[in-house]
Amino acid sequence: MSGHSKFHNIKATKDKADATRGRVFTKIGREIAVAVKMGGPDPTINSKLYDAIAKAKQNNMPNDTIQRSIKKASGATNTDNFDAITYEGYGPNGVAFIVECLTDNRNRTASDVRHLFDKHGGSLGTTGSVMYMFDKKGVIMLEQKDGVSEDDVMMLALDNGADDVVSEDDGYVVYTLPENFHTAVKAFEEAGFPIVSSGVEYVSSNNIELDEAKAESIEKLKDALEDLDDVQVVYTNAL
Repeated sequence: MSGHSKFHNIKATKDKADATRGRVFTKIGREIAVAVKMGGPDPTINSKLYDAIAKAKQNNMPNDTIQRSIKKASGATNTDNFDAITYEGYGPNGVAFIVECLTDNRNRTASDVRHLFDKHGGSLGTTGSVMYMFDKKGVIMLEQKDGVSEDDVMMLALDNGADDVVSEDDGYVVYTLPENFHTAVKAFEEAGFPIVSSGVEYVSSNNIELDEAKAESIEKLKDALEDLDDVQVVYTNAL
């Protein structure tokens, strides 16, 4: 984690996802179901569904599987009902954690998340206990494109509501305000940029840099949380 770039971290996440693809598809299916129930089955007018479909495609979810998930969620007989819950806490070495969940049983999820924090030397916190150390931002990761300079990326990003562009060895990370996220994503899609990942995330404003041994303990807790069926995403402020 120490010294790792955003691209390194997303590749590690994708590698783990490849090993547990069925579980990843189940989690994304939940996101699609919740999005459809909230805003309907048309991604052109339902931004949450648009985001969920983009995430599905970035994780190589087959299109027919995506369409089946949308159709199932749209059906009158669908009784799936998931609540969005966000937990906050501290892991080992004072690292802050935000855990986003979709669950059909709040008591089960709270118990499972608390147990893992306790087991790995952390503690589940109260609402607001770590959230102040994070900003919610749109995050778009782009691969480098032949013939396109960093200035070109910066200009396109700023013209479409981005706040910042960070150049890394493998590409660029574009940050936006949440309300400008979709405008920026569509601009890069239309310009033909290969988008590695995109989404509205919690981005730490107070990072903690760890040595290899301490970073390993954070990864163990993060992996354990991500293995829970009800957990969608885990954010930390560890580098």
